Amino acid sequence: MNILVIGSGGREHAIIRKLKESPKTEKLWCAPGNGGIAADAECVAINAMDIDGVVDFAKKNAVDLVFVAPDDPLAAGMVDALEKEGIRAFGPRANAAIIESSKVFSKNLMKKYGIPTADYAVFSDPKEVVEYVENRGKFPVVIKADGLALGKGVIIAQNFDEAKDAVHTIMEDKVFGASGNNVVVEEFLTGPEVSVLAFTDGKTLRPMVSSKDHKRALDGDKGLNTGGMGTISPNPYYTNEIADECMKTIFLPTVKAMQAEGRPFKGCLYFGLMLTPDGPKVIEYNARFGDPETQVVLPRLKTDFVDVINAVIDEKLDELEIEWIPEACACVVMASGGYPQSYPKGLEITGLDENGQAEGVTVYHAGTKLENGKLLTNGGRVLGVTATAKTLDEALERAYAAVEKIHFDGAHYRHDIGRTK
Repeated sequence: MNILVIGSGGREHAIIRKLKESPKTEKLWCAPGNGGIAADAECVAINAMDIDGVVDFAKKNAVDLVFVAPDDPLAAGMVDALEKEGIRAFGPRANAAIIESSKVFSKNLMKKYGIPTADYAVFSDPKEVVEYVENRGKFPVVIKADGLALGKGVIIAQNFDEAKDAVHTIMEDKVFGASGNNVVVEEFLTGPEVSVLAFTDGKTLRPMVSSKDHKRALDGDKGLNTGGMGTISPNPYYTNEIADECMKTIFLPTVKAMQAEGRPFKGCLYFGLMLTPDGPKVIEYNARFGDPETQVVLPRLKTDFVDVINAVIDEKLDELEIEWIPEACACVVMASGGYPQSYPKGLEITGLDENGQAEGVTVYHAGTKLENGKLLTNGGRVLGVTATAKTLDEALERAYAAVEKIHFDGAHYRHDIGRTK
């Protein structure tokens, strides 16, 4: 198959590396790709949101499959546009991608179908939010922008002043644009977090191996929320008993709910869960592979990835046995100094070979570019240094040993990935 992957980050690099392993993959493109992806696929200068450009390229280049990886083009209907032209596409249609693109939709869906989640209220008026939070008087409280915000539209306010600031930032300063027109105010849940990605063809659901993301920028889970500073798989808190409970109370009910709403979900459905004292609850849904969870989940996939993708598209997932390797996997994200706020770009990266890789690990490129034969930083999260080993400790040891040999000015990474709750 000739396959085009949409996106330019570490997740897309992990998808491409896994597709490359399949004997069924003939030609690989990535739009727009990045400096590291260029070693594994042909990068084409098409913006991930350019739906017409993607459709046009797919038609002209005999593309057999388009893998739409990021949230924005899914929400904008890229899969719908490709299918309309008879082009096979992996990912949900826009009417199903709303499960991620609108927090209000997803919270209301869970309420309607009895799927366990945090108590919440929805607002469009900033004054009403502030009054509600003040009257409720319970902290911390979670304030979320309704729409897509690059994984950063969630503020955990520890007190009333922080809550007021959060409302001002999201709804009045509009730092996330129109995503902040509405907000969801949620009770603060406690417990270990688990990410479970699942393949689903709209009827059958097959969970992938579990993982744990570390969202905060600094060691000890301190600092600002980021898109993710590192991941491990499996998640040590996610037992077989909890997995069975999630299947019964969350995973299958969600797939059935989307079917009942006339929005069948086909693709990768991501469940962000909190293992609370009252049982597992949904923190959020994503309509696609998570980043950087993909970087530790896909390396553990044993079954041919192309076979899985085709089974999802053809609604034949019930006919496929999906196998995983038992080894553990760990990913440490190397970010630009200053991330997730302002940070420099264009700094030279050293310590990698001519393919942007390092010995004993896989380096997934998130924000890099090639310029005059040099590999430069080009984003907040720059590299995902990933290792697989028999034990999690060993995988972490390998990943950190490699991180220490890679350099760019101001490189920032957490030292406690896999060590915190």
